[in-house]
Amino acid sequence: MWWSANTDMLVVKIGGGAGIGEGAFARFAADIAALDRPLILVHGGNAAFSKLSRALGMPPRMVTSSSGRVTRYVDAATMDAMLMAYRGKVNARLVATLRAAGVNAVGLSAIDGGIAVGRRKPVLRGVEDGKTRVFRDDHAGTIETIDATLVRLLLANGYVPVLTPPALAEGGVPINVDGDKLALALAEALGADGLLFFSDTPGLLADKDDESTLISAIDAAHPERALAAAAGRMVVKVEAAVAAVERGVGQVIFADARVERPISRALAGEGTVVAAGSSE
Repeated sequence: MWWSANTDMLVVKIGGGAGIGEGAFARFAADIAALDRPLILVHGGNAAFSKLSRALGMPPRMVTSSSGRVTRYVDAATMDAMLMAYRGKVNARLVATLRAAGVNAVGLSAIDGGIAVGRRKPVLRGVEDGKTRVFRDDHAGTIETIDATLVRLLLANGYVPVLTPPALAEGGVPINVDGDKLALALAEALGADGLLFFSDTPGLLADKDDESTLISAIDAAHPERALAAAAGRMVVKVEAAVAAVERGVGQVIFADARVERPISRALAGEGTVVAAGSSE
């Protein structure tokens, strides 16, 4: 389907955790092939990245900041492994699966066309294995600008862009950026009708260990109840979803990547829907 500024468009983010796996690609491909609307696909690749890093003798190094946030230390050699895993393996496999299903997909990193440009934070301070350390030559960063020109060009010509981190920093340095934030920034820049996040849970849970505690809807104008029930990264996800709706994204949905027809089922109301006026 060709896209124009007046066509409803989705941004779909597929997580890269081991709980989803490449087996989910066929389910998404079949669903996208049946959908009569333009979309952008953003994906992660953390499980593949960790597996490759270990195989190359560079096991993941996790650092806990003073605020309690756990991040991955990515030096230049580890960034090469990230490029191999995210862009070289996961992106290519996903594009191949989509095209086999009849989807006119094209694979990109956020570096291509300057889609996402950010600021590198070369020094990382935190605790690793119980010891406080300063890590230099880190290749992590934050997204500062989105240039959706290439994405719009592809959409207008009937392609499905399939995007993955990393992004680009000053001096042509690739930087590890959060895939959720990349999807969020794209949805805001394009004024997407919907932003869908898929992971290995049925949506946002009041108790992360109990799938029966699904929060089915959150009113973006009154998210207090959901935030009160939230914990850990869920707080960040709720706040980001509310901000996206406030900035013009039609709705944000957190849904299950493990089911058949995942996108269609999310659009039909399965998962957690964050929108203006939504409530459980």
